[in-house]
Amino acid sequence: MSVSRVLDVVADAAPEIRAGLPERRTKAETENESGEAQLEADLWADDLLYDRLADVDGVNWYGSEERADPLTVGDAEDGVAVAVDPLDGSSNVKSNNPCGTVVGVYDEPLPAPGSSLVAAAFVLYGPITTMTVARDGDVTEYLLEGGERTDLGGVELPENPVVYGFGGRVPDWTEAFEAYVRDVEQELKLRYGGAMIADVNQVLEYGGVFGYPGLQSQAEGKLRACFESMPIAYIVETAGGASSDGTRSLLDLDPDGLHERTPTFVGNESVIEDLEAALSD
Repeated sequence: MSVSRVLDVVADAAPEIRAGLPERRTKAETENESGEAQLEADLWADDLLYDRLADVDGVNWYGSEERADPLTVGDAEDGVAVAVDPLDGSSNVKSNNPCGTVVGVYDEPLPAPGSSLVAAAFVLYGPITTMTVARDGDVTEYLLEGGERTDLGGVELPENPVVYGFGGRVPDWTEAFEAYVRDVEQELKLRYGGAMIADVNQVLEYGGVFGYPGLQSQAEGKLRACFESMPIAYIVETAGGASSDGTRSLLDLDPDGLHERTPTFVGNESVIEDLEAALSD
């Protein structure tokens, strides 16, 4: 089945991507479609994943943060689309902080609605390399080591929230969002490392909330729906949590473009409900 093979390809590529980071920490002389400077590691990881995923039977389309448009790579009648952030948090590579890879598998051509996701996963390059996979109503974490994949068990969001982390410069937050954060920080512990994958993984481990809000200077926020926000929402919601763009689940989005941005929040349902209430005032 193509979905299983996609996940196998990502798991097999992860140790190679991690091993290739030390020699690719310098900036490339290019920007991605969102206007962000690229590292050599971004481009290399994207090329590696494209080459391998494009060869998977049943994968019809490949879309990436590093490419302007989705590419048609197959012609199966019931094929899937794969949207990839090859190296989430790549700016952390130079400072030797965590980064990761995000993958969303859709059963419609890209850009696709969140409702068409059939699987999502992220790899975290931290002290160890792990892969968290949401599929068929379950979330499972795996240890990737020495070419082997070890099942670490199911993932469920803890009932009681503990940590929070929000992106964007505080002076650029809206008044409503800043007021909400002031309430949150009275109850939860700040954890924010600048790589979405690492921050989301802490929420999955301890409970809480991660988000990148709409800003005064950029109402749509920073994160891209197709290969960041919606795949992460799929994982967190499957693990028993909730997601929101401030008014609705991220899985209700239907982006018009591959690189469309959206405010993004994931975490415990109670915290997300409080967020939506605060932003609606």
